[in-house]
Amino acid sequence: MSLSKQLLLLISLIFLVIFSINFALSLNKIKSYLEIEAQVHAQDTATSLGLSLSPYMTNESDPILETMINAIFDMGYYREIKLVNVDNKTLIKVTNDRVFTEVPQWFVEWLPMQTATASSEISSGWMLSGTIFVSTNPGFGYLKLYQLAQSAMTFTLITFVGAVLLLFLILRFVLSPLKNINALALSIAKGQFKTIENIPWTTEVKNVALSMNLMSKKIEGVINNLNHKLDGLGKKLHNDELTGLLKKSCFESDMKQLFLNNTEAYVFIIKIDSLTKLTKEYSDDRVDAFLKTFAQSLQDIAAHYQSHQVTPYRLLGSEFALLGRTLNRNQAEHLAQSLIDSLTELAEEYEHTDIAHIGISSINPLGTPAISLASANEAFEQAQLIGANSYYIKEDSIYAKDIGEWKNLVFDVIDNRSYEISYCEPIKDLRNEQVLIEEASFHVLDSEGNPVPIAPFVAIAEKFTKIIELDRDIIRHALDCIDAQHLQHAIAVNVSTRTIKNAEFRTWLVEQLKYRPAAKQLIFNIATYAVSKDFDAYREFFRFTRTLGAEIMIKRFEPQTMKLEHIKDLRPDYIRLTRELSNNLTDHEAKTDFIETIVQAAKLLDIKVIAENVKSDKDYATLRDLGIDGASR
Repeated sequence: MSLSKQLLLLISLIFLVIFSINFALSLNKIKSYLEIEAQVHAQDTATSLGLSLSPYMTNESDPILETMINAIFDMGYYREIKLVNVDNKTLIKVTNDRVFTEVPQWFVEWLPMQTATASSEISSGWMLSGTIFVSTNPGFGYLKLYQLAQSAMTFTLITFVGAVLLLFLILRFVLSPLKNINALALSIAKGQFKTIENIPWTTEVKNVALSMNLMSKKIEGVINNLNHKLDGLGKKLHNDELTGLLKKSCFESDMKQLFLNNTEAYVFIIKIDSLTKLTKEYSDDRVDAFLKTFAQSLQDIAAHYQSHQVTPYRLLGSEFALLGRTLNRNQAEHLAQSLIDSLTELAEEYEHTDIAHIGISSINPLGTPAISLASANEAFEQAQLIGANSYYIKEDSIYAKDIGEWKNLVFDVIDNRSYEISYCEPIKDLRNEQVLIEEASFHVLDSEGNPVPIAPFVAIAEKFTKIIELDRDIIRHALDCIDAQHLQHAIAVNVSTRTIKNAEFRTWLVEQLKYRPAAKQLIFNIATYAVSKDFDAYREFFRFTRTLGAEIMIKRFEPQTMKLEHIKDLRPDYIRLTRELSNNLTDHEAKTDFIETIVQAAKLLDIKVIAENVKSDKDYATLRDLGIDGASR
């Protein structure tokens, strides 16, 4: 029950008690007053009537006696008037037992009134000649009392209703700021740090509102500071200190994402062959300046091809790379020629004719990162054979299976459900080693019994929309497993971008989860890269999923792909760090600082942080000390 309703009920009860007591006391006072008035009236009537009858009492049969008594009695206020002589013999007696139907019987029984009776002696000369008795009719008193009670009740009810309405409006006005405070608290919990603009005038509520505003600003400040710190630590983790280019770990991560998202691209491997000679001929500062200049030229060329999402990397000391995600063959050649022109200028400046060579390979989404890198390295060797500062492009046309074979395989496997679903990589609570989450995965064998690479299988399934059917079956299997085995931990399932956008899938998901307890143990596992690529669609899907009771995990989280502001907006239940961030923490201060900072931010946003595939016990213990909630081994 809301505070306004409680106050309204309490005040109404107090009003009712006060009114009841006051009403009862008032009625009793009025009743006493009417009884006294009736007694006085009866006595006055008896006295005046006795004086009027006195001259005629000498003749007890005189008709004037009855006439005078009837004249008084006909006024209707009396129940009985009786005249007796000196011998107590009744001479005249008139009665009126009128009952007032306007007064209910329960009212008469609730407030009994005494019948007022008075008498007066009648004298003739000096001799007592008789006595007159007068009794009033209490019905008149009951009628008057009942009318007063009715009018008092009507007035009181009108007053009560008016007071309640006025009280309701006042309470609504006074307590409405509490709703704003509650809304502010909920928005803070959601990571939206707003403030209350219209400060209430009630002192106590005003103080609470000001305190909430202050808290919101301070938490927002803490989040912003953590965000700036994460940006700095992210650059330190993922950017080469000398050149500012992304490191090898970022290159490997981006290569994996290309294959996971079925993206065609070109990879450029650039090796500075003469770096060893340069280090012998020039000082360290001059060599560093050379590397910085070369890195800047890579960044300038990447900026020129910004629409094609070209990204430069430094892999090793003398080895660099470029990824061009939407380049065609002609654009790749133009980019390579731009690199050669830049290398030639740099060679002239440092008086070397041959500085570097470039190996370029197209990326086949149905292959693997290793195959594409091997192809690029083969192209590099061909470039060395061509001559100084040369490049060579090799098209990766060797498919393990052609598209037609892949399509037939994917359709056959999904239609016949000839794949095996298993639950692996248990994530354990670092505090008590209990299993928190298991991840659902599937395995496919070809006709010869050999494992089928999952990445190209998923890519083809997504291309031909069969991924939706596959995702549905894995979700159904996970829910059945939770119910059948009475699992206490959650199961994470992967879903594709095509799946989450499908209206039929959402309708099906509502039917599966709406009234099913197992929904609370289902976690949708989404890659960071996929979320950043289609942020609005995933944000809407996250909100939709929460209405069904399921949870969300963003996996392979790293600062270069997703900022803390996006995490604050999405509010997932879990974020899972990349394997690179989860391992080799010893003597790597930047990693531990980053993890510690992301844990602090996650706790403020009520998000659990998970580490992935931790190798060493020492790293496992370090993650526990840093406050990580769970980890897989």
